Amino acid sequence: MELANSIIALLIGAAVFIVGMNLMSSGLKKSTGKGIKKLFKKTQNNPLAGMGIGAAATALIQSSAATSVMAIGFIATGAMTVYQGVTVILGAYIGTTVTGLLASLSSFNFSNYLVLLAVLGVVMMFFKKEKIKNIGEIFTGLGLLFFGLVTMSGAIKGTADSHELLDGLGNIFTAVNFPLLLLLIGAIFTALVQSSSATSGIVIVLVGSGAITLESGFYLVLGATIGTVITTMLASIGGNINVKRTAWMCLFIRILTALIAMAIVWPLEHYIAQGLTTAFSNTELALAMFLVIYNVVFMFAVLPLIKPIEKLFTKLVKDKDEEKKQKSLKYIGNRLLLATPSAAIIAVKNEIIDMFNLAKENFDRGYQEMVYQDKSEEKLLVEIEDVIDYKNNAITQYLIQLTNKVDNEDKTLIGIYFHVINDIERIGDHAYNFYENSLKMEENELQYSDTAKGEFEQMYEVIKQMMEIAMTSLENGASYETDELEMYEDKMDKLKAAFSTAHYNRIVTNTCHVELSPFYSTFVSELERVADHLMNIGYSFINPTGDEIINN
Repeated sequence: MELANSIIALLIGAAVFIVGMNLMSSGLKKSTGKGIKKLFKKTQNNPLAGMGIGAAATALIQSSAATSVMAIGFIATGAMTVYQGVTVILGAYIGTTVTGLLASLSSFNFSNYLVLLAVLGVVMMFFKKEKIKNIGEIFTGLGLLFFGLVTMSGAIKGTADSHELLDGLGNIFTAVNFPLLLLLIGAIFTALVQSSSATSGIVIVLVGSGAITLESGFYLVLGATIGTVITTMLASIGGNINVKRTAWMCLFIRILTALIAMAIVWPLEHYIAQGLTTAFSNTELALAMFLVIYNVVFMFAVLPLIKPIEKLFTKLVKDKDEEKKQKSLKYIGNRLLLATPSAAIIAVKNEIIDMFNLAKENFDRGYQEMVYQDKSEEKLLVEIEDVIDYKNNAITQYLIQLTNKVDNEDKTLIGIYFHVINDIERIGDHAYNFYENSLKMEENELQYSDTAKGEFEQMYEVIKQMMEIAMTSLENGASYETDELEMYEDKMDKLKAAFSTAHYNRIVTNTCHVELSPFYSTFVSELERVADHLMNIGYSFINPTGDEIINN
């Protein structure tokens, strides 16, 4: 019966400890959250600054998981690089050791009085002022934390006549007293409760109560440092490639440093335990300081290795979509061509022609979807739009690298290509706009009349002719049939004006749904803009900026 009561008391103590820790963390987050986010925004490529911010933030909110998730969020939005985010998370691992230090205070006589903080905190939580309520939440959490620690300690030590639970736990940990196994137990338990602080606090109590040795405690808390990464891994699910790389880097760093630390501690565990106990007077504080020393030493030791580790995981954790886009580069994928500028110029030309063909095909898909609600190639349209954007960026970077390697004549050609790819990319954007607007029309159950479709077909035929001329200009590297291109562009302007007037008349005479008006007007305007971009491409070899500059 005594054993059952002790187990119940231990579980209640652990539960109260975790609740108290979470409540304290919640209050701290409410009090300092905005300030921490501002701190995060100030991180630069200075690893010490990033680590300092991570440590300070975690010490304030008492949750390395919360700090890590915030860093992941900043990486996901592009506000932080992977490098910056990892330095912040490493700092968080140092900051979280404050909880272990708090837990070690349970070994001192005054810890019983710290429980009274919960009473003060509850009173403060009844105040209307938000700041006082938040401080009350912190105090309540802190008081419950110590109450949980005292309860666990009392349950393990038992009465003066009975130490059944203490003896039982001692027997269990004697049976599994193997460093690797203890490391694994610490990692699994932390992964389950998603808090290394909770694990460390409980282990510190177990060590202080004599249920386990200080040496065993070393490996359990080292395991906890691995298990805590589960929160970061969970936060990375559904994130972009940088978020996933960050999570895997953190897991790798934690496993690597824990194993190295274990390899160092294992043969010297008795000497280390003796030295720490002598230096810090009791086993609870000795274990808490072991965790502080481990995190500070190893996290700083890892700093110079972050960039090499990032390069490693850039290769190991690959973005399938990114790989697919890279394969879309048919001609400039081989960077060795840059050593031969004349060959590189030809490669760029061919890549631009391929990009133009993709934009042309996507224009057809977008047109069919907008006018006829043809969804057969909807998925392909979205994929190709991403490829066009990728090609645009890749060709731009390639041209920048090529600029300093060519003569003045080819520099002029490179200037032309800069403008051409911009116009091609915009044609692709208009095609994607068609797709998005078709979805809105479908949602509102709207369709164009046969009259409207006939008008669109006339504009579509003009654009097809202009595309052929623009393509020929690209292939020949010179303006081609510019008079005819200008004639088509002028015809497109007249069609837009005439059809806009006709559509207005249909609205006035109630022969067209007024709900269709914004879709019709937008579509006609975008078709005319596509013609303008084609005009720019065709005229680029006469004037590098094209006939006229179109930016929309």
